[in-house]
Amino acid sequence: MIAATGIDLRLGAVDVLSGAQLCTRSEQVVGLIGPNGSGKSSLLRCLYGMLRPNRGAVLIDDEAIGSMSQRSIARSVAVVTQDTSADGIDISVGEFVLLGRHVHRGDHQGFTDDDRKAALDGLELVDMSDFVERSLNHLSGGERQRVMIARCIAQQSPVILLDEPTNHLDVRYQHEVLTLVRRLKIDTIVVLHDLNLASRYCDHLVLLDHGTVVYQGRPDDVLRSDVLEPVYGIEVRRLADGQYSHLAFGPLAP
Repeated sequence: MIAATGIDLRLGAVDVLSGAQLCTRSEQVVGLIGPNGSGKSSLLRCLYGMLRPNRGAVLIDDEAIGSMSQRSIARSVAVVTQDTSADGIDISVGEFVLLGRHVHRGDHQGFTDDDRKAALDGLELVDMSDFVERSLNHLSGGERQRVMIARCIAQQSPVILLDEPTNHLDVRYQHEVLTLVRRLKIDTIVVLHDLNLASRYCDHLVLLDHGTVVYQGRPDDVLRSDVLEPVYGIEVRRLADGQYSHLAFGPLAP
């Protein structure tokens, strides 16, 4: 479990986070939402130690992240960052996913049969087994994201953090990737811009504005016009459509 309390973060002359707090929820998907510049990605980076807050605490299983080695953090937390470019990387999909097992090996230890099985199992779970020999550099954006998640699965960390995993993906791959994330049943925190995707695929939402958590709860409780309009500065309407509800933005056309 990851828990963050009272996180203040200042980068240069800018206060990026102020008193932010959240925690993982058992086998649930927690969504971080908010306008551009609200601190979503910065808060996520604090959760895996890439950024160190000026004040507050990040705990992984009740241990302060500042006292943990990078290898120990990686054993507890797997991360998919925004930058998933593979340009110029001459490595196969299978080899790339196998690298997720490095956190369980010493610097000079080779991979074992169990490591290779974990990598293949990860690829099977994301339906990419047939791509094991394919060059990572030759995958589409959606395929690459699935491979990134396969590496997280092979890493066998109990928590996964994803920073805008649907960024630059077309609508089909957005839904495929988030359907996969939900199916994993792993403690997950994901940064999302699209509020309709957040509504459909997250169990719990944390809404940030100017670096502060202003509301959190179930999607139906957070994605309301009275909560969203002051934060996003635009009219919000909730529309029912069978099994799912959708958000529409801006005034009705005349």
